Amino acid sequence: MYHAVAHRPADATHALSVSPEAFAAQMELLAARGFTPVTTAALGHAWRTGGALPRRPVLVTFDDGYEGVHRHALPVLAAYGFAATVFLTTGWLRGPDHAGGALDTMLDWGQVRELAAAGTEIGGHSHTHPQLDQLGPQRLRFEAVHCRELIGDRLGGPPVSFAYPYGYSSRRVRRTVREAGFAQSLAVGNALARPRQGPYALERVTVRRSTGIEEFGHLVEGRSLGRIFAGDRVLTKGYAVVRRTRAAARRALVTGRG
Repeated sequence: MYHAVAHRPADATHALSVSPEAFAAQMELLAARGFTPVTTAALGHAWRTGGALPRRPVLVTFDDGYEGVHRHALPVLAAYGFAATVFLTTGWLRGPDHAGGALDTMLDWGQVRELAAAGTEIGGHSHTHPQLDQLGPQRLRFEAVHCRELIGDRLGGPPVSFAYPYGYSSRRVRRTVREAGFAQSLAVGNALARPRQGPYALERVTVRRSTGIEEFGHLVEGRSLGRIFAGDRVLTKGYAVVRRTRAAARRALVTGRG
């Protein structure tokens, strides 16, 4: 899971960005070790149908839709013939649908079309990047459906893959994303994706600016994940309790008003 690829990212995206040089070295490592990047759609289809996957499949994904994915990542991916998936926060993109809130320079729709034409899968990542598990039913449905409709209108066909903002989901969120028309969705989890997770809760590992090439090698081989992400998992479990409590309080408030 990548976010921004930039020499000088904004402060808000710095920790979750990678430099163009680091990204190129990481893709070189994938090639040297015989990995074959596939799209999220291809992985989901293979697991649903029992179809074959290439040797050592791996997903290379980008969340949000930062401009550096087009400027810096696309040439590297093209040089190796690598597939990737970009999950768009549609309201953050530059253009007429801009809703504000973007953390750094974002793609515009022309660049999105160029990514798609190069074979990059374009997926959904909501319209305004909220914590979906904290939303009421109407707003939750809007975030999933409007995002999918905008991408479909702009690219001539709706996306089939989704990634949850912040990685947060719940049974209700996953059901809404499925009902919106997405065939598979990615969380974070900082673990390897497995079929047993189900098509709407597939996990990924986070690549950060602090991720050195040796650590990246461990990530893609699935080694030492518990150690590397020990702190993240403690924080994730604690914050999950906070989010569930907040959501329950909001539901109780709405019920009381009703």
